[in-house]
Amino acid sequence: MVSRRPPAQTSKPASKAVNGPGRPKDLGKRNAILEAAKQLFTAQGFAGASMDQIAAEAGVSKLTVYSHFGDKEALFLAAVQSKCDELMPADLFQQDVSGPLGERLTTIGRGFFRLVTSEEALGTQRMLLTPGQCDDSLKRLFWEAGPKRTCDALAGMLQMACDAGELSIDDVGRASEQFFALLKGKLHERAMCGVGPQPSEAEMLAHIDATVAMFLRAYAVR
Repeated sequence: MVSRRPPAQTSKPASKAVNGPGRPKDLGKRNAILEAAKQLFTAQGFAGASMDQIAAEAGVSKLTVYSHFGDKEALFLAAVQSKCDELMPADLFQQDVSGPLGERLTTIGRGFFRLVTSEEALGTQRMLLTPGQCDDSLKRLFWEAGPKRTCDALAGMLQMACDAGELSIDDVGRASEQFFALLKGKLHERAMCGVGPQPSEAEMLAHIDATVAMFLRAYAVR
């Protein structure tokens, strides 16, 4: 029914023959906008990065940016989700429950630590802590797209582990928050403060292994 509309008005395919070839081009523009948004929000903050700048950096028109994301807040939310999906895709939390639990938690820990110490994540967190950079609604958007989404996903996985008899946890939501708080530790605080170099690969892996071991001891089945 919509296959005769001009392509600029919709990216929803009504006919594979008509719209199929246009889909990769549209997805390419969307990805370019997201990459530009992540870079500029990190470098200039939410208030400092304009939609004109993002459009120019992505090599598209401002109208194209709005047609994909609606407004600046929606673009910021999509940029946060994109970075989370890049380093912590949903299937990390849907691994085969018959696999070793320690290995599953270690994989999640590595993805999480790389996420929270990435330039995009550090820049966004610093922005959220800077007065005048964003309002409370934007902070809530970030919370729901990033930390809350991740904690909820791990809580679901921990519940599956409890159901399988691998762990004994009374409150999986709290345990999920504890796991990610332990993973951040001093290394993340140091990165947030900009003190010293980024942790080495060996330092990161040793920290994650120790965190997973502590977590498993705390919630082992007695």
